[in-house]
Amino acid sequence: MATKCGKCGPGYASPLEAMKGPREEIVYLPCIYRNTNTEAPDYLATVDVDPKSPQYCQVVEPKDIHAKCDLGYLHTTHCLASGEVMISSLGDPKGNGKGGFVLLDGETFEVKGTWERPGGAAPMGYDFWYQPRHNVMVSTEWAAPNVLRDGFNPADVEAGLYGNHLHVWDWQRHEMVQTLTLQDGLIPLEVRFLHNPAADQGFVGCALSSNIQRFYKNEGGTWSVEKVIQVPPKKVKGWMLPEMPGLITDILLSLDDRFLYFSNWLHGDLRQYDVSDPQRPRLTGQLFLGGSIVKGGPVQVLENQELKSQPEPLVVKGKQVAGGPQMIQLSLDGKRLYVTTSLYSAWDKQFYPDLIREGSVMLQIDVDTVKGGLKLNPNFLVDFGKEPLGPALAHELRYPGGDCSSDIWL
Repeated sequence: MATKCGKCGPGYASPLEAMKGPREEIVYLPCIYRNTNTEAPDYLATVDVDPKSPQYCQVVEPKDIHAKCDLGYLHTTHCLASGEVMISSLGDPKGNGKGGFVLLDGETFEVKGTWERPGGAAPMGYDFWYQPRHNVMVSTEWAAPNVLRDGFNPADVEAGLYGNHLHVWDWQRHEMVQTLTLQDGLIPLEVRFLHNPAADQGFVGCALSSNIQRFYKNEGGTWSVEKVIQVPPKKVKGWMLPEMPGLITDILLSLDDRFLYFSNWLHGDLRQYDVSDPQRPRLTGQLFLGGSIVKGGPVQVLENQELKSQPEPLVVKGKQVAGGPQMIQLSLDGKRLYVTTSLYSAWDKQFYPDLIREGSVMLQIDVDTVKGGLKLNPNFLVDFGKEPLGPALAHELRYPGGDCSSDIWL
């Protein structure tokens, strides 16, 4: 992370020390143009999130990040203690499934090869998190790029083309040692160990089955997984299926490992759970930020186990928000949660066509870190519909010096 802590090298000595760090002032977001006639490249947006700044909640510095690479559908990036950078892959260059990992030199960013041993890639890939104290890495799987690239087809689920496994790797030997089949766990996406480097457990968000599963180490050194949170589907009319899943697309943990957050991109709600007891999460906050079931939209909810009525559309600073909460990032002190609304352009176009026409947004949520709870900041809106070359889709959020979803302590 950004500061120095004496003999321990760059960064903070522990997650709890990181919580004492300075307030974030800028946020980086990779963005894409998708509804213009230009050949505009992907770019990196720098957003000012300092309330004292005259450019507060404005894009202040877009930079071109387009680069050609023949490595195949890269996703998650983590820095290693060796100084190298490791990136997960969803597939091979032809779009077939392949859950491998690319190693880059941390200074030159030259490709050094693959992290896993030759021929040792998983069938599919997506996210990963490693924990050296337990000599383990855990990776997830979405689907082969050729399956998901043009949108979601329910027949692909029936055909078994979407992932439902966690892969456990020996961190020192760079090889897969166990594959966990998730019971009722379709499309496991984001995976998070607890931040405490001694912890031997974490959580994974399963998008299509809309549940959170806890993975943990057994006494014998093997790993197991269990479902601990289930978001019930809603029976609907006017949608592609008779039941709509929440579609959990992003999760993160506060640095003190007390709160788990996740987004239901289709239902439109953001949730906060107290996970002080990781086996028994307790819902402490819920906030609707758009979604597919808002009043006045094309979808009618016929049966809803959680709500008495459909939520109101979200309007912030005069703009009705298209899409639903997707990527999330938490401030180091845990008091502010930032949210964007785009998932993946082909899926955006399928489920939220207004996102393509209007661009995505970035919102900020105030967090009650004492009792739990979420409250929208009505004065914060970054509208990517007003970008220079037309509406853009902003994705994940990162701080310059490290954050809750990218930093790993050793």
